[in-house]
This record gives sequence, structure tokens and C-alpha cells, in this order.
Amino acid sequence: MAKILYIFPHPDDESFGPAAAISAQIKSGNEVHLLCLTKGGATKQRHKFGYSVKQMGEVRYSEMLEVEKVLGLNSMTVYDLPDSGLKEMDPRQIEQVCETEINKIKPDIVVTYAVHGISGFHDHLVTHAVVKRVYLEMKSKGADFLRRLAFYTISENDWEKIKDSNPFKLNTSTMELIDCEEKITADDLQKMIDSLDCYKTYKDTIDRMGIKSSIKDHISFEFFNEDFKPPLSSLTDNLH
Repeated sequence: MAKILYIFPHPDDESFGPAAAISAQIKSGNEVHLLCLTKGGATKQRHKFGYSVKQMGEVRYSEMLEVEKVLGLNSMTVYDLPDSGLKEMDPRQIEQVCETEINKIKPDIVVTYAVHGISGFHDHLVTHAVVKRVYLEMKSKGADFLRRLAFYTISENDWEKIKDSNPFKLNTSTMELIDCEEKITADDLQKMIDSLDCYKTYKDTIDRMGIKSSIKDHISFEFFNEDFKPPLSSLTDNLH
């Protein structure tokens, strides 16, 4: 069994994305941990509720606490770095946050967004770059517990099947880059739906995206400096 640490910038990134895979990984006996860099308070959704950035951040944090229970995460750490403002920070400060959590958890696998960030939002892009640099820096300094760096993504093939029903333009990865298609079950999909339902302040966006019905039987990941054809069926397969 393996320890897996997901690192994302915002509340709901784990549920919009790999929640069903997280469910499958926990069900298989792995430890799964989550680091969220911000509380997501700067979202425009706050205007609908009349919340300040701070108030919205606290609401979203309380929603994340429910997600932690629904998914059965082994741990969750949420920082309050500036939502929508990671690009304005000294990246070394964000790196320190990530390194601290990695040293605490000592994961076999670290997961974050693919280089395109799926939505292309700059917080996603910064997170990808920071996590990759921290992973490689720690490896070079002897952190031998680190065995794989993985990137959550959507494959071109999967996007073709859902793009007509999705109002957003998302970035994808070619099938050539896909190293893992984590197999998920109906139970895993239900866990994803339940975790999404925790984000009551985002219900309208979740419904518009049709995310609950767009994922069928797998979640896609790229691996850094590894190449598996055909793709592995689990994030923890063939760990070196």
C-alpha cells in the first residue's frame, strides 16, 4: 500500500477532479492526504451571498471539512494563502508550504494539476510549477520516500465525449501523455457526487458543468519521467 498526497490550490479542486480516484485508492487500502493552499475566498460566488473574501473562505473551509469526512481522507491541511493571488507571491514561500507538508506526510506519490491546469487558471499553473520544483529538489537532496510525481488531467479522448455538454473550455492531455487511467466503480462515483454536494455555495456551477454525469469508469493521470503504454489501471501500480 502507498501514501498519496494531493496538492491543489482551492477548495473543490479535489472533488471536481480526482475524488472518484481518491475513493478507489482509499478503498484499496492506500493512505490519501490532501493539502489545499488557499481557502478559496476570492471566488466571485461570494458576491451572490454578500460575503467578504474572508467570510467566503471560512464558508468554503467548512465545506471542505465535510468533504474530508465524505471521502475518508487520512488527513487534510488547508492554508490561507491568497486565493487568485499565488502568481503575486514569492514562489519560494509556496514551495516552503509544500515542502513542510511533504516532510510531514512522507508520501510515496505526490499529485497535482497537469501543466495546463485543466481550466488554465493561473493559481493552477503556479501550483503545478511549484509542486514539480519542490518534488525534484527534495529528491535531489535525498528524500527517497518520494517515488512518483503524478498530474491529474483530462484526456483528449474523454473530453471529446463530454465537450458538447460542458459550457467551459477545458485543457486536455493527448493520449500519448496518459500513464494511468485509474479504474473507478459506481461506489467511487457516488463518493465524488457526495463530495461535490458538500460545496453548497458552488451548486449552480457544479450543475452547469454536468460534472456528476461526465465521469464514467476512470480518472486520468500523467506521470513525470515515466511512460506506460497501455496506461496503468491504478496510480500505485509499478512504483519504483
